[in-house]
Order: sequence, then C-alpha cells, then structure tokens
Amino acid sequence: MSNLLKLARRVASLRGMFAKPFCLLALVAISTSCSTPDSCCPNTSTAIVKTPADFQSIGKKFKNVLRLPQFETTTNAIIATANLTMTNANAALDRVGKLGVGEVNFVNTVRALDDNAVQIGEAMNRLYLIKETSTNAALREAATEAVKQLQDWGVSLDYREDVYRAVKAYADTQPTLSGEEAKLLNETMRDYRRAGLALPKAQRDAVEKLRKELSSVTTDFDSNITKAKKAIAFSKSELDGAPESLLTAPGVKTGEKEYSVQINVTWQYLAVLEHVKSEAVRKRVITEQHGLAKTENAPLVAKILTLRHQIATKLGYSNWADFQLEVKMANNGKTAIEFEEKLRDGLQPKMESELAEFRKLKAAETGDANAQINLWDFRYYAEQLRKTKFNVDSEQLRNFFPLQNVLNGMFAIYQRIFSLKFERVDPPYKWVEDLQLWAVTDSETAEPLGYFYLDLFPREGKYHHFAMFPIIDGKRLADGTYQRPVVSLVCNFTPPSGETPSLLDHDSVDTLFHEFGHAMHAILTRASFSRFSGTSVPRDFVEAPSQMLENWAWDKKVLDSFAADYRDPSKKIPPAILDQLKAAKYATYACHYRRQLSFGLTDLVLHTQITDANSGESLSLANKTLSDTFLPQPEGSAFLCYFGHFTGYDAGYYGYAWADAIAADLATVFEHSPDGYYDIATGRRMRDEIYSQGDSRDVNISIEKFLGRPRSIEPFLKKIGAQPAK
Repeated sequence: MSNLLKLARRVASLRGMFAKPFCLLALVAISTSCSTPDSCCPNTSTAIVKTPADFQSIGKKFKNVLRLPQFETTTNAIIATANLTMTNANAALDRVGKLGVGEVNFVNTVRALDDNAVQIGEAMNRLYLIKETSTNAALREAATEAVKQLQDWGVSLDYREDVYRAVKAYADTQPTLSGEEAKLLNETMRDYRRAGLALPKAQRDAVEKLRKELSSVTTDFDSNITKAKKAIAFSKSELDGAPESLLTAPGVKTGEKEYSVQINVTWQYLAVLEHVKSEAVRKRVITEQHGLAKTENAPLVAKILTLRHQIATKLGYSNWADFQLEVKMANNGKTAIEFEEKLRDGLQPKMESELAEFRKLKAAETGDANAQINLWDFRYYAEQLRKTKFNVDSEQLRNFFPLQNVLNGMFAIYQRIFSLKFERVDPPYKWVEDLQLWAVTDSETAEPLGYFYLDLFPREGKYHHFAMFPIIDGKRLADGTYQRPVVSLVCNFTPPSGETPSLLDHDSVDTLFHEFGHAMHAILTRASFSRFSGTSVPRDFVEAPSQMLENWAWDKKVLDSFAADYRDPSKKIPPAILDQLKAAKYATYACHYRRQLSFGLTDLVLHTQITDANSGESLSLANKTLSDTFLPQPEGSAFLCYFGHFTGYDAGYYGYAWADAIAADLATVFEHSPDGYYDIATGRRMRDEIYSQGDSRDVNISIEKFLGRPRSIEPFLKKIGAQPAK
C-alpha cells in the first residue's frame, strides 16, 4: 500500500514557509545558561543522569519498548538500508500474498501490513532526516537518492494483486471487529479502492505508471527548492533600517560597507522586508525571491498538476482536490473552497481598514498622497504600525527571549499541564555536535513515554525551516509490548553571536510552542497501530492541537515564568507591552490571514481547475488567485516554484485555517478552566482525549469529547475579527 510510505514524509508541520525568522549560517553552540528559577522548571533535568539503557530498563516494567534509531553513517550503509528495506518488505508481502482463502485472519493480513509499514516507515524516516540534516553532503545526496528509490518502489506496493486478494478474502468473511481493528480493516480496503485495485488491469497499470512518475517529479521539485540559493549585494545605506541582528550575522557583512543578503534564508529575507526603509530594496528582494527555482521548477509545476489530474480522473474523481480530501475532515474540494471563501469575504472589511492604515503611513513617509500598498510593503508598514501606534519593537522584544530560557520555560509548562517529566540524555549518536536528546516520562507513574531530539541552529545543507520529524512511531507489538515513539524537532533559530545569546522574537516563541506540541502529539500516543499513531490524523486536523498551544505564548502568567531580559533577569515584559503586542497582532490580522487564504485558495483552485488541456496556465492562474485574494504579485512572479507546500500539502493548505478554527474552539476549554492555561485537569483531558487517541477513532469524536459539546466556528470568527458568514 502507498499507506506503507505515509510514514516517510509525515513531517507534521511546515507551517508558514516564509512566516518565521530562520537562517542558514554557520553553526554556533547553544548557551546553556538559564536565568529561569528552578521552581519554574520543577520536572526538567538538564543534567545528564540517566542513559538510554536506564530508560529501556524502566520501560520494561510498563511493557514498553524504548529504543533509539540506528542512523546510517556512510553512503554504503544508506544504500544497504534502502535495499534491505525493500527486500524485507517484499518478503513480508509475499507471505501475505501466498495465503489461501481458508488461512486468512486479521493478524496475518491487515495487521501484517501495519507491521510492514512500521519497518518501511522507520527506515524512510531515518533516511529522510539524514537527507535534511546531515552535515555531510555525500550522505545527504545518498539519502536523497535512497528516499527517491524507496518512494518509486513504494508506489508498486499498492498493486500487489496477490496481497489485495488475501486482504479482500479476509474482508469478505465479514469479521466481527470493533474499535481500532475495524477502523484499520475499513481504511485498508478504502486505500485499495483509492489505489485503483477495483479497476480493470489496463487502467490499474496506467494509474501505477502515473503515480511512479509523479513520485519522481515531486522529489525533483523538492530538491530544486532545497538547492535554490541567491545572495544579493547591498551597501549599508541601502539597508538603512535593517536590524543589527542582520548586519552583524556571520557571512552577511562582506566588506567595509558591503553586505550580502541570502534571500533563500528566511530570517534574512524577512529582516529586509520588515525593516529596510528603501522600497526599491524591498521590491528587489521579494521579486528575486519569487524567482527562486523558477527555471527548474516551472515545467515541473505543470507536469505535477497534469499527473495529479490524470490520476484522479482515472480513479473516478472529478479532480485531485476531491481525491485528496476524501480522507480528510473537509471530505471534498467544494467544502474546502466554500470555507476559505467565507473567511476571505468575512475579512474584507477589516483588511481594507488595515490597508488604509498602511497607506497613511506610506503617504507620510514618501510624501505621495496616493501611495498604494504593494506586496513588498505590507510587512514593513505592519512593523511601522506596531512601532508607531502600538510602540512595539519586535527587535527589542528579542532581549526577553534567550533561547535556553524559552526552552526551559516551555518544558515546565508542558510538563505541568500534561503531567510529564523531561530528562536530558546523552545521545549515543549525534548528527551534529550540539544535538540534544530528551526522554519523556509520565510524572505521576514514571512510565517512559518516548524521546525527542533538538537540532536547534542552521547550517549549510540543513532543512531551511522548522518542523517536527517523526522517526519511530508508537505501536502495540505482537508480543503485547508497546513501542514508544521517537521524534526530532529541526529548528533554525538565529544563532548566538559573540557575547549575545540566541535571541528569539515573539513570533519564534509562538512557533516553538506550536512545533513542540506536534512532538507531544507524537510521543503521547496510545494507538495500537502505527497507522493511527500520534500525528497520523487527517491533515486538516493535525495542526489544531498545536495551534491551540500557541495561546500559551500570549499569556502574561505563562510568559512571566520564563521571559526576562537576558541582560537583567529581574526585568520581565511589562504588562502594557504585552497588551500592545496583542493589539498589534490583531491590528494586522486580516492581512496576515488573507495572505494565508491566498495560499489555500491558490492550492485549491489549481487542484480543481487545472487539467491536461490548460496545465501551461498554472503559474498565471496561481498568480491571479494570489493577487485577487491578497495583494498583486510582482511582475514575472513564479512564487509557486518555491512553494514547498505544493508537494507536501497539495490540496491541503486550507487545512491551516480549518485547523485554526478548531484550535480556537479547543482553547476555550482552557480559558474557562479554574487555572486557565495552567489547568492540570484540562491538560490531562487534552492528553487523554486528543493526543493519546491520534486517529484511533474519528477525530470528530475526540474533539467533541474534549469540548463536551459539538464544535463551533464562532470563537475563531471572533478571534480574527471576521464578519459572520451570511
């Protein structure tokens, strides 16, 4: 099944590819100093006092299996892993395929496929992480090729007719199953139908061929984005207004008055768009950035959309969006588009008001009474509005968020509300010297629950953004023991410089709380099968629990537990500043959200309207939708060519807004609890009803059990200032 490879790229979040300040500079070691009082971090142990063997031994008392991944360290090992994975998986499928009608049962068919998925997925996850994080270019290249090889091979797994016959023979017995077992059988049969096994052989073979080609082309598309780089030289006067964090960053200053801005490095790109006074410079940066990977990926965009449409129609769907969304909460493209359009229209009055504020600022600055706001202007004037109207200086706020303090404070909060304990462990293998490994245990029972790695800083060849990468999934094993999960948080925080520690802006604090929520979602699972484990939920729900946790980064009580000026830890963020920060956030929220909706609607429009006949119009249709929904694209824009979600969240970007609506509703439970965001009972309910369940039951049931009522969109509409849909 292609389901066997869903584990391979379940990167839980690639949120906002151009929304956060990440960088790609020389690696600098993290400062381990922490001014946060010990009382704020009651369950966090930064001292390494236990080993993986200790946790493995403790885990046995709970019938848990705790093990760490054995990463490949040579190109030969990578090649061998890929080959062995395919050999073992083929052999396992052969055993299923040879079963006679009278021999089939749940264990040797449906469960056997899930077991096989674990083995394939774990190998793929390791190789994918090596591809995105290794410091060795040869290893990255070998892993890239191995991943592509496995993905191409994996497509054929859907078309093992012998395996399908065995599983169908078992399904035809109409077994009496319940819970996860019934769900696993039903979804396995659904996947075979979606793969085309019910089609005549000629049509089935055609779909298989198209899917193999699509797998290859999308891998090339992703690789072209990773390889795309461009540096633009500027004088100091051209960068007037740029923050010192940019001007003093390693590799940026190239001469006495010369600077080089890498527009493929997100935090540098954003530093220019948010702070540099010269409109000409901002326009050049965004225009050049929208041209990254254009030459390589423009033809691939058309090819990918054509292949997707062909696959969908051959399988009996109207378009790729309907095919993709059948297995999500939205169910079809029409529902998703209507949801996005209602939000778009509801935000129109507020967006017009925000743009009017920006135009006033631009008119005052330029002397042009008819000044218009362009795509390269809105971030700059949003920042100016924060400074002038709300007196918020995002650069000054960094001083309150030294990375280690933020980590310690966040750990303390998550440990409290979810009844956990985090302990530092010395990793037997490090893919980079400053890699951290942490064990997670239940603070009430001492049950070991899993591990997470922290890879905090940027470096050459590393994944550019911020995401949680699954490595080992949770699963009930054949002997009754439970395999506990292992994940990695891959981050790109601005590194320390000289005596200055790594300092986060508030947006990055928000992101860290979000992404660590994905790690908790993975680690706290109790699902019996890997298919339902952790973040293996519908893609339009997966962001909701983590987006809810962003609220913690805006709560005064929470922030006071760790946010302090690194130069004088007695200084906390003044309440008035936090109030102004909140006001500033919502003052420009319509523009922020309309930009997100422009991505979501573009994604859906492309995957409902592009066919074989008009695939050559893909970029122009994308630019039109982006422009109509938000602000006009720069001339010649090829934004889509550098949009990583095109291959990761295809027909799924709407899911961020969909999940945001759910997240706002989930947050109301904490807001109405006695201890607010610190409420332990509510946190425990969140852990039990949402995190531990994964997709082991319909997520609609999980949401309603946590809320204690049917879900509502009203808290979300109120939050973003949208007018109720008519």
